[in-house]
Amino acid sequence: MADKSKNTTNKIPRTSAVHLETYEEVQKLHPLYFNIVQKRYWWFALSLLIIVPGIISLFVQGLNLGIDFTGGTMLEVPFNKAVTQTAITDTMKSVGLEGPVQLSGDKQALIRTKALDEDQRNSLLDALKTKVGDFDRANIKEDKVGPAIGQELTKNAILSLVIAMGLMIIYITIRFQFVYAISGILALLHDVLVTVGLFSLFQWQIDSSFVAAVLTIFGYSINDTVVIFDRVRENELRLKRGQTYEDMVDKSIWQTMRRSINTVVTVLIALFSVFILGGESTRVFSLAMLIGVFSGAYSSIFNASQILVEIKHRMGPRRGGKMAKA
Repeated sequence: MADKSKNTTNKIPRTSAVHLETYEEVQKLHPLYFNIVQKRYWWFALSLLIIVPGIISLFVQGLNLGIDFTGGTMLEVPFNKAVTQTAITDTMKSVGLEGPVQLSGDKQALIRTKALDEDQRNSLLDALKTKVGDFDRANIKEDKVGPAIGQELTKNAILSLVIAMGLMIIYITIRFQFVYAISGILALLHDVLVTVGLFSLFQWQIDSSFVAAVLTIFGYSINDTVVIFDRVRENELRLKRGQTYEDMVDKSIWQTMRRSINTVVTVLIALFSVFILGGESTRVFSLAMLIGVFSGAYSSIFNASQILVEIKHRMGPRRGGKMAKA
């Protein structure tokens, strides 16, 4: 009988024990604990400190658009020996040009840059032949890219974001509540505005991969937010009279803190490696993702749940607990 009892105890899911931890136990488990919810206005202020200058920059100087948006020249150059992206990029800079370079195999290079006249084209090709490697000019393929493609890309990206936002609101409302959906979407907009704003502030050039990064950030960022919301919902059902909603949310954030940190650190390490080692063609995408993922982790922990607390606070006391004074 003792053995049976022991086996039954061992079968209790570890997650259940975590869910039933008291707020005081959660505080003791984390040596760096501090009350996140209580300091929510500091987190909102920090977000505004980054977002507002970015929005001002967008209106004043806009974005530094690459040839995918403004149009330009594409040259496909078949070299006679193996070449590197760095060698081609440095050669382009030596003649006053810049743009993404993609290699197909070791010898085939696709160069995209601003619209070139005959003299600029010849200067670039002469420099490539001298500094990078020999090639047959007769086999070079050249195309002109118009800005219409970039406009269509931007239009489709905005439409995709709007559709994704609408579907996320519906899904989170069904799974949680409408207030959770609004909180999550505002946190997502925070991440997009931080990423776009920083690119505008520092005038980093963007290309089509930047659009892909923003769409990826939008999908990735909501994941951690939903995990925290799920814990908030579970703890809200156990909220007892006399306990505050703010303390319950703070407890939920700290219960998922280790998971949040482990996830973001793992992803940031991978993205940083791509940024350093991936070459020029992946630089914009990896930089945008680095900013977006870091911002997404911040907004999931410090913004989304705090917005939820603010909305609930204004809705008044809920059954089973009370709201602390703001």
